[in-house]
Amino acid sequence: MIHTYIRSDKNFETAYEQLKFISLYANKKGIVVDEEFIDQKSQNKRLDERDEVASYFKHGAGGTLLVYDTWVLSTNMEDAVQMFSCLLKNSYEVHFVKQSVIITRESDVMLVLGLIDELRQTLQDNSKKSIGRPKGSRSSSKFDQYHNEILSLIKSNKTVSEIARVLHVSRSSLKDYIESRELKNFASGYTVHETPVNAEEMVINKITCPQTTK
Repeated sequence: MIHTYIRSDKNFETAYEQLKFISLYANKKGIVVDEEFIDQKSQNKRLDERDEVASYFKHGAGGTLLVYDTWVLSTNMEDAVQMFSCLLKNSYEVHFVKQSVIITRESDVMLVLGLIDELRQTLQDNSKKSIGRPKGSRSSSKFDQYHNEILSLIKSNKTVSEIARVLHVSRSSLKDYIESRELKNFASGYTVHETPVNAEEMVINKITCPQTTK
């Protein structure tokens, strides 16, 4: 089984941007995705609070997982290390789309460490920035619980009115939600993705070591 995991985080790329690049990557590689999980609930939550995520990864053990970047797994370093460890322990083949690299249990340990260190650097850089309301930041919505169902219905060419009737909700409120989450864009297809030459080496070369003072 081939799975995708997309997680919203106000400090990073939107769910739509993640899906766009995953679609580019999958089309280029000839990968057909079987299941898609868009996680709207786990922002800023620790791994032990993300039961739905743990269950999703558990039932896909032995399969292939496509994620946009390392931060999608977690923006907590402790949880990120645990996620990497558990995915590899459960024989996942994990594709990191932004870096265009794949990790498995047989991967070079330096590649795995490179991805983890890249996340460390990203979080460190972000902590130094003073920002207001970041791009992509959105408040929670009562429709978040229906997110995947709404997306599936849109992909089935259902109109907003038809979806509203299925969910027994207000059409106008649903329309606002669909537009704010850019859900109609999720159904768009993309066909081009360039894979960098020596992508694994590029990740490894980004590892930084502490500077000495002497």
